Amino acid sequence: MDWALFGSALLSSTLFPGGSEALLLYRLHQGADPLATVVTATAGNVLGSLITYGMGRFGRVAVARRSVKTEARMARAERWFARWGRPSLLFAWLPVVGDPLCLVAGALRVGVPVFLVLVTLGKLARYAALAALL
Repeated sequence: MDWALFGSALLSSTLFPGGSEALLLYRLHQGADPLATVVTATAGNVLGSLITYGMGRFGRVAVARRSVKTEARMARAERWFARWGRPSLLFAWLPVVGDPLCLVAGALRVGVPVFLVLVTLGKLARYAALAALL
């Protein structure tokens, strides 16, 4: 397993900034197995989203108080979630709104199985599309 890619994908799917796409593309360019690379990145990214979900579920008030920027992102994600519902979790890979969507899903106590299926499908599709482009 490519632990650097896994770690990069995990960190980039929490509220910390980062991007694992560049490392995924670099690994593929080096000749890494596309299936293993996509699965590794997806697993790390989904685990990071699950951590963010847990933060929302068990500490929404503390997270929201962290900064005005976080509060604004949370409000935007809540509006998105209210409009589109659970299927919006398919877009948890999107920059800016993806991480707060996971946080909101936790705060709104979306079931873990539903969360995992939707988030995994969206993130897998993104990494698979990137791999296919290369």
